[in-house]
Amino acid sequence: MITLRQLEFALAVAKHRHFKRAAEECSISQSALSLGIAELEKQLDTQLFERNNKQVLITPIGEEILTRAQRVFSEVNDLTTRAHSHQTPLAYPMSLGIIPTIAPYLLPKVLPTVKQQYTDFRMTIVENQTERLLEQVRYGHIDTAIIALPYAVDGLHTFEFWSEDFFAVFPSDDTHAQLDTIDADELTTANLMLLGEGHCLTDQALSVCHFDKDAMKSNYSEASLNTLIQMALAGMGTTLVPQMALDQLHLQNQNATAIPLAEAGPHRRIAFVTRLNYARVDDVNLLGSVFKRALEEDKQRD
Repeated sequence: MITLRQLEFALAVAKHRHFKRAAEECSISQSALSLGIAELEKQLDTQLFERNNKQVLITPIGEEILTRAQRVFSEVNDLTTRAHSHQTPLAYPMSLGIIPTIAPYLLPKVLPTVKQQYTDFRMTIVENQTERLLEQVRYGHIDTAIIALPYAVDGLHTFEFWSEDFFAVFPSDDTHAQLDTIDADELTTANLMLLGEGHCLTDQALSVCHFDKDAMKSNYSEASLNTLIQMALAGMGTTLVPQMALDQLHLQNQNATAIPLAEAGPHRRIAFVTRLNYARVDDVNLLGSVFKRALEEDKQRD
């Protein structure tokens, strides 16, 4: 009989086109994964993959079967959550994806409130870039994700709970640090440093400032936002940070000055995303409300 575990193995291989990486995702040995795939193909009497030492290809019939398998796997995941949806709010564990330009600034502000109000709630945090998180949500690998809008989220529900502006970072003795606001032209002359492709903060910053994407290619494709902040404070240029990062910025760097953009905000909106048929929508909405209240209280303290 075909098992869900076998389907999980096959979907992981289809995702990575690589048996070793698929085995790592499924937390098993490569030999065990290969045996599971072989047993699945035997049960189906069909070859799903062509493999050799260099690559893994999906057969035409395999493409069709794996598409259906994905639907089955997602439905089973949602079946489990629906069975618990009648319980006390946030009584069942939840896996939450969150992008790197939100996670370190948002979570310390909101999770203490969640823990205080819902002591039994358990949350698994997955940090990754937006596109990968959306893929995990769609495939049912995580329950929900927090991303920054605008971003294409076709086929998913979005629940906005916050919005904020961007600020340019300078050392306090920089001439730009005396400005009330900074516009796109001044950012260009100040040597604006941006995160690499795949980071929505970069795309949103380019859009807000009306920069040409090709003309503003990042030289820091693998750098983190914190690295760019440290480079800016060392006088190598400037970078943009979200408003929710400002308290950490000033706490960790006494010589840091953050200048608001002249362009009208809000510059990004923060939202939960879930599958259209996700059973625990009420829990996601509740989390959004808790997060919003925590952020509002944090803002009032500032």
